[in-house]
Amino acid sequence: MRHRQLIGGFAALGMALAVAAPGVAAAHDARAGFVYTETNAAGGNAVLAFSRDSGGRLTPAGSFSTGGQGSGTGLGSQGAVILAGHGHWLFAVNAGSNDISVFRVRGDGGLTLTDRTDAAGSAPISLTSSADLVYALDAGGAGNIAGFRFADGDLHPIPGSQRPLSSTNTGPAEVAFSTDGRHLVVTEKTTSQLDTYRVDRRGRAGAPVTTASAGPVPFGFAFDTRNHPIVSEAANSTLSSYRLGAGGATVVSASVPTGGIAACWVAISPDGRWAFDSNAHGGTISSFAIGHDGTLALAHSVAADTGTGSTPLDLAVTPDGGYLYVVEAGTNSLGGYRVRAGGSLTAVPGTTALPAGATGLAVS
Repeated sequence: MRHRQLIGGFAALGMALAVAAPGVAAAHDARAGFVYTETNAAGGNAVLAFSRDSGGRLTPAGSFSTGGQGSGTGLGSQGAVILAGHGHWLFAVNAGSNDISVFRVRGDGGLTLTDRTDAAGSAPISLTSSADLVYALDAGGAGNIAGFRFADGDLHPIPGSQRPLSSTNTGPAEVAFSTDGRHLVVTEKTTSQLDTYRVDRRGRAGAPVTTASAGPVPFGFAFDTRNHPIVSEAANSTLSSYRLGAGGATVVSASVPTGGIAACWVAISPDGRWAFDSNAHGGTISSFAIGHDGTLALAHSVAADTGTGSTPLDLAVTPDGGYLYVVEAGTNSLGGYRVRAGGSLTAVPGTTALPAGATGLAVS
């Protein structure tokens, strides 16, 4: 079912991000931008906007209704909110009403709802985009992925794009396009498997090729600039990297320890040199150096200490590589950190304006 709705709201003045030197933030490189998360409230989901100044500090900048309902509880996923089209569009899941909301991002960072589309499955928890394609991961029922073509503010289902996961009751966590847009990958927490789908020229995913995860409970992941998925493994608090091919995913670095507890979400710097993971039960963020071939080496077990009881979850790096933001669910906060040379992080003022249950993170 498709709905259209225009909503008001405003956000603080912002401007587009410029590309900074790889992995290093300098004061003259920083540009103002925005940070988005969603409430995931069962009574009515909304996307929350925050403006960020040139020093990385956050200011609440509006709440924008999705027109749908959240689940009211944690989604256990990565990618619930994403930006696309060079930051001009935002997509958000409505896990409680089984649909996806589309927003146009205004010049001031505010959002205008342009479409609400059935997710072609139940309980959507993760989204990914490449060019004009958008895929959703639906965790309800047996679980599936489903594809859409995006045009003029609307999502249009791609016939024949729905594909199953490896089996039923897989506990999926994320779907994401490879860097080149030719593959989709899904992580399955319960089965400890990765599903790889080849995407054809019509935007349709093929049958899944299933690979055993290098470590138990693969969760969040992100791609480096050379198509290597960097995957967290929550049970052992490790990260693994893979190479994609016709036979699915092949391990490059297997289960490298983070030194934290419950590694779950992963973000990669835009230059592809650094991977960051949030250790949800340990209150830390770790950083890894990524080699040209996708190999991983722990840089800092504690790149940032988010604090006892902070429960760091979703995290994202700004497009210029200058700042990292993280949803700190234990304190209902958004934490902010400046990315330093060598993969270390320095805290900047964040915000305590999040409601309980907020999920997903996208930055511009």
